[in-house]
Amino acid sequence: MPAFRQVGEKQLPQEVVFMSWSPKRDLIALANRAGEVLLHRLANFQRVWSLPPNENTGKEVTALAWRPDGKILAFGLADTKRIILCDVEKPESLHSFSVDLSITYMHWMEVTEESSLLTSFYNAEDESNLLLPKLPALPKNYSTTAKIFSEEKSDEIMKLLGDVRLNALVLGGSSGFIEIYAYGMFKIATVTGVAGSCRGLCLSSDLKSLSVITEIQSSSDSEAEITYFQLDTSLLSSYLPEVTRMARKFTHISTLLQYIKLSLTCMCEAWEEILMQMDSRLTKFVQEKNTTTSVQDEFMQLLLWGKASLELQALLMNQLTVKGLKKLGQSIESSYSSIQKLVISHLQSGSEALLYHLSELKGMALWKQKYESLGLDASGIDEAITAVGSFILKANELLQVIDSSMKNFKAFFRWLYVAMLRMSEDHVLPELNKMTQKDITFVADFLTEHFNEAPELYNRKGKYFNVERVGQYLKDEDDDLVSPPNTEGNQWFNFLKDSTHLKESPLLFPYYPEKSLHFVKRQMEGVIDQCLQKPADVIGKSVHQAACMSLYKISQSEDCTPQLFKLPFLWNDKTSNLHYVLFTMLENSISKIHILRRHTDTSRSVSNGILAVEFGNFLNNSINESSDSRCYSCLDAHFYDDETVTVVLKESVQQEGKERVLAQLPLSSVYTDEDQDRKFIWDSMERLDERSGEIPTRTVFLENQWRVLENMKAQYVSVNGIRKVSCVLSSNLRHVRVFEMDVEDDGEVEEEEEEETAQIAAGEPDESNQSADGQDNVCDASAEELPDEIEEHETSLDP
Repeated sequence: MPAFRQVGEKQLPQEVVFMSWSPKRDLIALANRAGEVLLHRLANFQRVWSLPPNENTGKEVTALAWRPDGKILAFGLADTKRIILCDVEKPESLHSFSVDLSITYMHWMEVTEESSLLTSFYNAEDESNLLLPKLPALPKNYSTTAKIFSEEKSDEIMKLLGDVRLNALVLGGSSGFIEIYAYGMFKIATVTGVAGSCRGLCLSSDLKSLSVITEIQSSSDSEAEITYFQLDTSLLSSYLPEVTRMARKFTHISTLLQYIKLSLTCMCEAWEEILMQMDSRLTKFVQEKNTTTSVQDEFMQLLLWGKASLELQALLMNQLTVKGLKKLGQSIESSYSSIQKLVISHLQSGSEALLYHLSELKGMALWKQKYESLGLDASGIDEAITAVGSFILKANELLQVIDSSMKNFKAFFRWLYVAMLRMSEDHVLPELNKMTQKDITFVADFLTEHFNEAPELYNRKGKYFNVERVGQYLKDEDDDLVSPPNTEGNQWFNFLKDSTHLKESPLLFPYYPEKSLHFVKRQMEGVIDQCLQKPADVIGKSVHQAACMSLYKISQSEDCTPQLFKLPFLWNDKTSNLHYVLFTMLENSISKIHILRRHTDTSRSVSNGILAVEFGNFLNNSINESSDSRCYSCLDAHFYDDETVTVVLKESVQQEGKERVLAQLPLSSVYTDEDQDRKFIWDSMERLDERSGEIPTRTVFLENQWRVLENMKAQYVSVNGIRKVSCVLSSNLRHVRVFEMDVEDDGEVEEEEEEETAQIAAGEPDESNQSADGQDNVCDASAEELPDEIEEHETSLDP
């Protein structure tokens, strides 16, 4: 009876370039050649959602990683050099950031270390919730937020914070590029001093060291060399409570900046183009009229004498119309009140929370004994606090402009509505007809201030008037405001102008009367980014190389394999504090699996630092006993858990039906007590493959933890020991088979699977016959599966 129970199989329409199991749920994320990111459920390999490529994010996925709590999926894109954090519930970007080079690998780890200091910090995490009001949920009735947020609740932005326990997203790219992002949000280290393009990363859970695999190519025509680096990151582990607290603050600040950005986007959506109608109609009126009278005078005559020129009558009655005026008035009122609500409830509360967290960060920076060595700088944080203050001032200015605009427009439209009703000789209601001298003065002031022709404005914006004053604040451009607020006669401004000491006081936030809200927000983001950049540089410089080992050379022919499937594979054993590296090297036409292990503490060594493993014959039916016992080549290997490695094996004998085998290799059968005295001595001058004969070798005979993968040319495997699942991918990168690993197959289920397997794999070419026709068959099989894939109902994520 075969081990492992098959629970799903699929032919996929596109070639898969990466797959990764969720650490907490029976979900697997796939990336394909078309640039799609897909989420599938374990049962029947059912699709939950797919995120198609687009111009904004990018089309070439090069890396995938799950946050340790399984709620956020991160992926990197080569063409746009962006990292996207996606909510597992819905295929939309929650947060994204740019990096300098394209990412080739990413790893997301969680710190497991416990201490009384950390526990007290975890418990004190909710202090800010007691002191600060809860941030209002972003409204879902705007297209920006409707796309991101689900129907039930719209506080998903706070999901970015995740659990308070420190986790770190480690990114690796070309030219030795390595960066560490705390909570996947804020950069806490920029690592330098590693050569080559990154092929694998693993930061130990005790934060003492970082394992890196790179591919170093000295020239374009030479073979690339795979090298292992161990970097000492002891500063992070020594200051773990401080790093956690600082990183948590950074993450709060990043999340709040994203919240403010989305609030501002909603405000831009609330502002409608219809509000520009008055400006465009008046500009057209200026261009078409024959008289020399100014527009302002035309309206003044109508206000004072109740008479309008024929041209003004034509503008009001034929172009603007009574109905159009009512619609414009309603649009202005609803639009302005929506923007006003967003400023008061979202922008102001988000900015206040930002000030609170920056002030706390400043307090931490002043505790130099704890935080100075991490690069936290109080003067930089002061600048950030000042920038947030300027943003709050600008938001308050917008509120005042909205308030005065609403009053002005209300009075102006009421008067104009009555004037137009009289022109059309309609009945005017008595309550509308009442207009006091005060009202007339108010409208006259509005006309004087807003209806001045400005020829220089026409050159800038293509219009002579700027009656509508709110839209200019929401424009994302560097230009100065068209109509900045009038500060003449303002006593506070005059007082500041005359006082030289107050002008330069750090207690007063600078005010930018000429700039838009968007401009001040971008300025604030830039200052905050700069102030939080220093710790990343300081921590990055503290990271130094503890070991460098040249492993083997790879031939150019391997380049057709997707980068993300290539061994070596890195693993961190959290209980024993060990780094493992799995890789294969060809020896006597057999790919042996090699296991390299090092202690996470760079000052400590471990026994059996490097071992080779070969597999003895366990498929007695396929070869006779007299043949060589070393008969399997390892195609792929991944750690299932700390005690077990999952491998895909291929028979090495020259025969047609070479079987592929999925097997579990217990490390206890590899690290036995014997041969302790036979120690491999590393030589930094020589490559490991040049001394492969000296590496201690274990021959392992698997007993029952294996299964023949019939009718499938299996090549790659992805596993999750927590959920006890594995996914095997064929060499054509389209055929997947999913297994539950800790259960044995049942006879009936097996028969059904065999029939299903025969149907699905009918199009897969045999290894000895990889002709063009064979490849066409695979495509045909994929094409037949495609309609089912599309018709399949996308399921919810409820476990």
